[in-house]
Amino acid sequence: MEIGTSLIIATSLAMDAFAVSLGIGTTRKAEDFRSRFRLAFHFGIFQGLMTVIGWLAGSTIAGYISNFDHWVAMALLAYVGVNMVRSGLNPDQDSYKENPSRGRTLMVLCVATSLDAMAVGLSMAMIGTSVTGPALVIGLVTLALSAFGLGVGGKLGEKFGKRMEILGGILLIGIGLRIVLTHIL
Repeated sequence: MEIGTSLIIATSLAMDAFAVSLGIGTTRKAEDFRSRFRLAFHFGIFQGLMTVIGWLAGSTIAGYISNFDHWVAMALLAYVGVNMVRSGLNPDQDSYKENPSRGRTLMVLCVATSLDAMAVGLSMAMIGTSVTGPALVIGLVTLALSAFGLGVGGKLGEKFGKRMEILGGILLIGIGLRIVLTHIL
């Protein structure tokens, strides 16, 4: 696969992780370098590995997963998004009780944003394309865009406070709906 094609695919796949990172940045719960790096790194690792997993799975499980993966992604993103909106509407509530770059929240976000990468890996296997280079590009682009989203979100959160948290939650819910609509249509 050509590097230009890999970059286009990687950027497209990274948009969900970028948007989630932007939303998390607005909450200012992952402000230190270590938390930001951990979150961006995991988003990148999951995107790259899910591409490889999809490629390895090939066409054997494609039919089983494609029937419900978009619903799982929507449910996970909606869950996190609703919590962010609730927190934004209630000045005394935090959308994340703990740092979202750790534990269950991190895993939920990583899986939700990388399910589409598995579908890309499946399609790469079906057309007989190598996965190593594209998976690496997908992981690195996701890492970079996620780190950028965390930084921009942090600045917006500082400036606009809880209103940005509401917007971030709505954005996550919207991404979940877009994933479902893309699969249905």
